[in-house]
Amino acid sequence: MTHEQTPAPSGPRPPDPAVDHELVEAAADVARTRCRGDEHTMAAAGRARDGRIVTAVNVYHFTGGPCAELVLIGTAAAQGAYELETVVAVGDRERGVVPPCGRCRQVMLDYFPALKVVVGTGDGLRTVPVAELLPESYVWADHQLQE
Repeated sequence: MTHEQTPAPSGPRPPDPAVDHELVEAAADVARTRCRGDEHTMAAAGRARDGRIVTAVNVYHFTGGPCAELVLIGTAAAQGAYELETVVAVGDRERGVVPPCGRCRQVMLDYFPALKVVVGTGDGLRTVPVAELLPESYVWADHQLQE
């Protein structure tokens, strides 16, 4: 190693101050207390622009079903929270934070282009813009014909 190189830091990373830990705990609480069996295995929590936290669970079915993040979007709208700022999903059985699937990433990008998403595991949680989860993303609104 030359004197100009800096060794990589060892040990756990310090917690990201940008992570909304209250939001993560809200989703984890719903995953612990409301997810049951195979029908509801994921919980999501979203922070609305007005500061409210909205929660939801997925609806698993072998024919396909909405993920917790998609149920969250509808639940938030039903409660009058049309602008979500941050979203996180947590798995049942103490699986921790789970990143959104491709379909959810696309829907969240189209509905909330400025949305932040909590990803990572354990002490490595971080908050990233939804657009970073879809590099070279397709933005549906950008491809609609204007009349």
